[in-house]
Amino acid sequence: MKTLIIYTSQTGFTERYARWCAEKTDGDILELKEAQKKDDSFFDKYGAIAYGGWAMAGKTVKVKWFLDKAGSWKNKRLAVFCVGGSPNDNPDVDTALHNMLTDEQRGYIRAFYCQGGFDYDKMNAPSKLAMKVFVSALKAKKKDPAEDEKKMIEMISQSYDISDKKYAEPIAEYLNGR
Repeated sequence: MKTLIIYTSQTGFTERYARWCAEKTDGDILELKEAQKKDDSFFDKYGAIAYGGWAMAGKTVKVKWFLDKAGSWKNKRLAVFCVGGSPNDNPDVDTALHNMLTDEQRGYIRAFYCQGGFDYDKMNAPSKLAMKVFVSALKAKKKDPAEDEKKMIEMISQSYDISDKKYAEPIAEYLNGR
């Protein structure tokens, strides 16, 4: 079964996970902007297709294209993965993954989350500004933050990388039919 990993990445974390998934599935990899140019028949040769996008404000960037296509790919093994700056054990991750798919879509698409990080040097200006405003708002809102809140605010105030190849393994196992 041939596998295709489609992704969009702003700072490189999602691309890294897409490449890891492609390695582990011996799959092909394609940037979203190239996938969008492909004729529908291009996807016929793939038995498994995954889409990876980065997280922004609790949503997966540009996932709509994949979800719109997925309705006609129900006979394939489908996955979507989101890469973000939160650790995998953050309870907000489960909520975001659940809200990404409808009840019907959850019947034929598996959703995954992969912790990545922030690279302020590679962020575009609007994203960088949004993060600076978000961090400032968190600092102003929390006069006496709990220890875990302090750590989170400190962590997202600067660039960091918490990505790990092990978070690509469940995606690859699913795509490989295991």
